[in-house]
Amino acid sequence: MHPYHFFMHGLWMLMVFVASCAEADLQRRCERGTPQPSRQVLRCAAEYEAQAARPQDSALPGAYTVKTIIDQANGDAVHFLDTNTYPMHKAFAVDHLQYPPDGPFVNEYFYPQRRFLLGSVTYYEEPGIWAYELAPYDTASNDMIALAFRRIAGAAFFGGALRFHPTSEAQAQRAAELPADVPMVTTEALQAGMSFQPLTLGETCGRVHVTTAANLPFAVLGPRDLVVLDRASNDLVAVGGLVVSEFQAPLADANLRASRRPTPYLALKNASEVFEPLRNQWACLTVDAFQWQVTAVTEAEADAWFAAHPAPVVTVPALNLTVTDLVDVDDLGRGDVGFAGGTAANYGELRGIGGDVTVPDGFVIPMAEYQIFTVDTGLRDSLIQVTTDPSWDDPTFRRIIVDGLPQSMEDLSVQADLVARVEARIVLEFPGGKVRFIPSTNAEDLVGVASSGLHETAVVDPADPEATVERAIRTVWASLWSLPAVEERERASIPQLDVGMAILVQPVADGESAGGVAVTANMYDPAPGGEDAFIVNAQLAEGSVAQPAPGELVDSLVYYYFHNGQPATYYAHSSLVPEGGTVLTRFEMFQLGRALDAIRSHFRTIFTPPAGYGALPMEVEWKVVPDEVGDGTHIEITQARPYPGRGE
Repeated sequence: MHPYHFFMHGLWMLMVFVASCAEADLQRRCERGTPQPSRQVLRCAAEYEAQAARPQDSALPGAYTVKTIIDQANGDAVHFLDTNTYPMHKAFAVDHLQYPPDGPFVNEYFYPQRRFLLGSVTYYEEPGIWAYELAPYDTASNDMIALAFRRIAGAAFFGGALRFHPTSEAQAQRAAELPADVPMVTTEALQAGMSFQPLTLGETCGRVHVTTAANLPFAVLGPRDLVVLDRASNDLVAVGGLVVSEFQAPLADANLRASRRPTPYLALKNASEVFEPLRNQWACLTVDAFQWQVTAVTEAEADAWFAAHPAPVVTVPALNLTVTDLVDVDDLGRGDVGFAGGTAANYGELRGIGGDVTVPDGFVIPMAEYQIFTVDTGLRDSLIQVTTDPSWDDPTFRRIIVDGLPQSMEDLSVQADLVARVEARIVLEFPGGKVRFIPSTNAEDLVGVASSGLHETAVVDPADPEATVERAIRTVWASLWSLPAVEERERASIPQLDVGMAILVQPVADGESAGGVAVTANMYDPAPGGEDAFIVNAQLAEGSVAQPAPGELVDSLVYYYFHNGQPATYYAHSSLVPEGGTVLTRFEMFQLGRALDAIRSHFRTIFTPPAGYGALPMEVEWKVVPDEVGDGTHIEITQARPYPGRGE
């Protein structure tokens, strides 16, 4: 059932229930609802619907909300606002409650002597739950919460079903001591009743291909396919749309890759069963922040959609093959993409921020060395031959060629002088420690083409005779020709040989305890004037945010760093942490917040926020590592790149 239909059905059931208990004249008065600036009572679903809007915060899908005010200066008067007209409490208070326009309205969230109790009543469609909610940073006492809850419950037809939903960890801790007549519902309970998770928003059409992640090596897929999987996989090539059965970490590689193109991406419980009737048929999928829809279409209709929505033609920065020396990261900046790649160039920018941004030292193997490798081994001539052959345009032929290419490169020798120079540099800068070799290409940070998880990182370990410098270099270079990487370039019409591979070399800190990915803007409420916050996905070192194992959950939260008390709203907790615990301590979270704030400020001079964003969203990878002295920990930043948004 389409989620919107579910919402209407849920309200209709409640209308029937109320009508059965109401007087006939009350039922007649509730047959139609029209928006009013505010209502003192909500007598039926029609009146709620008239006042309701989609929440500005889209972290939880399938919801409608009505803003509420309890005016303690006027006998605890209840106001259910017209939330489309008044999405912010202050505007209503100024227009209708004589609040001074230049007054410090923020105090109404913090002061014990506040005039207003501010909140909202949200109906979550699929679990069928009515929830009274405060802003995550609201410090209302339990007495205030109980007063507001009782007034609202007594003034609404859903009063007996109302629950208090804490929207931050701090509120949840206080709410544990609420009186018995204020029942509570957790975020986890709300999510348990939801069947879908919008990941990347947008519209697409394609032939429905229902399969499993394990069968991807045997499937020939492309941009005209709408793929339905049991779980996410980094082996998936660029496709038209993606639906998976497992809910996802919002900042996992698969979702970041989809958002870069963007490719509409939906997590849907029992997705294979839902889409089975459409197997091998043409369909169009729409994913938005609160609902989704799939519609069967003809092939001609799909062709018309593709004609109206051509794939982008992406131009990559030109290769600079004049730099052949190893380059220290402190000598890099955004203008060096041509020889160092996007990852390394951004890393150089990170190193220059200083202050709260701790970034390990490192150096770069420039793209010229990859070019020398391909020429010396004869690989370049072979690549020119296969990529210019007319058969290359056939996805099946292309797959046959590419499938064996990275493996064949494993048998080629890396130039001995390069290996010697890199080994000497590692001994000089990182003696005795592990070192990470990170891919960095000139096809990164570009609109319309993905890069997350396409290439392979390698580790050099002095204690492992197999983890050598030569093998690490070759592994990273070979991953430029992985099937997902090749198909990504084909989709974006990027000539294969226009892309090179540099390598960022950085130390691996001993004792890394956790890591993750963050975005420096609130992608669930991104507009100018929205709730400014950071999005954080965190996991212990033995797990992964980028590529979680099947069934693995990570801490997923919104961190309101810029608000009083810096509350955090957790939407999922790590399956590797004991119940009630979190991956990051409060101090580690604060350290991360300071770093994210500084990174956002620095890169705002380089990148422009995507359409609809008031703040610049940078995608930032980070680690928790031990201090050199003492038992403490600190945050190290390992990568940063612009985040394109969730799609539209």
